[in-house]
Amino acid sequence: MSKKPMTTKAEAEKAVKDICRATRKIHSAEEKIRIVLAGLRGEDSIADLCRREGIAQSLYYSWSR
Repeated sequence: MSKKPMTTKAEAEKAVKDICRATRKIHSAEEKIRIVLAGLRGEDSIADLCRREGIAQSLYYSWSR
């Protein structure tokens, strides 16, 4: 009983998933707190803060909860 070889489409999807996993940013608890506190200060808009930090606004709001 031999295994069926992976198709090129399956190989490509696996490569994309591996790249996404490798490039995902990991934020420490201290970084999350610093970013949320900067947003609460209100000196800049949330959009500007998120753009500067390189995070999505939805991620900021989930951290602030």
